[in-house]
Amino acid sequence: MSEIWTKYFNKKKIQIADTTRRAKNLKFCYLFLLPYAILFITFSILPMLTSIYYSFTNFNILEKPDFIGARNYINLFLQDEVFQTAVKNTFLVAIITGPVGYIMAFIFAWLINELPNKVRMFVVFFFYTPSIAGSAYMIFKTVFSDDRYGWVNNILIKFGFINQPISFLTNPEYTMKIIIPIILWMSLGTGFLSFVAGLKGIDKSQYEAGYIDGIQNRWQELWFITLPNMKPMLLFGAVMSITQAFNVCDVPMNLAGYPSTDYCARTVVTHLFDYGYTRFEMGYASAIATVLFLAMIICNKIIQSLLSRVGH
Repeated sequence: MSEIWTKYFNKKKIQIADTTRRAKNLKFCYLFLLPYAILFITFSILPMLTSIYYSFTNFNILEKPDFIGARNYINLFLQDEVFQTAVKNTFLVAIITGPVGYIMAFIFAWLINELPNKVRMFVVFFFYTPSIAGSAYMIFKTVFSDDRYGWVNNILIKFGFINQPISFLTNPEYTMKIIIPIILWMSLGTGFLSFVAGLKGIDKSQYEAGYIDGIQNRWQELWFITLPNMKPMLLFGAVMSITQAFNVCDVPMNLAGYPSTDYCARTVVTHLFDYGYTRFEMGYASAIATVLFLAMIICNKIIQSLLSRVGH
């Protein structure tokens, strides 16, 4: 038994010595990374750790935090019915806009890649416009306005389909059905642009070699050549898609109101905004943020494991 522990500790000493030697050789590289590391730790790591700590406290900004253990999490999962509605809406948005938006962005980028350069530039600009104009969704507030001045209601009344305006943005029956397609449209931009760049960066000679090796159609070309070469872009698009899907807040708040009717458009981030910036219950808001952070990490890990199988 002593020999086993001796071998184990000797192996660890060798690994530590090797790591130390490599760190000394790359000390100038680490020196260049130091400014970014300081900023990242200061504005990302420390706030995250602070939020986790505050999630176990009763904290209203003005008074000293009072440690209460897991009470915030117990209230969040067992007593907060609005949070349950927010989780349901958030996962509904994430399931629809995340995978669907991700797949649509890639398919559009793949199809557009075959277009001439000038046409492709115009189409790329059209798809990326929602990401440039952050408040583009406000157009739909006029389109689906609840009164007769809303474009959809005006057209339906004009042609005799309805007699009274439909409350698209305040009726729980319609609200999420209107908001989800809008979020889906706005989520195509960033991932789409990365996919376009990734497709343009693939060496054309790989396709020629693939057809010599037995690839017979475009689907095999996509699976065995295109997707493996685009793994970094696919991972980036997946992370951005998941992040955007879980961080939905502005669109429901501005279109459906704050709060929305019967909390029908409530999301986890909207719930966080309510407790953090309206009620100033920072301990409870930190618990919401921690749960959201863990959910995003788990989803990203699942996506990474799925993408690792691409091309195999």
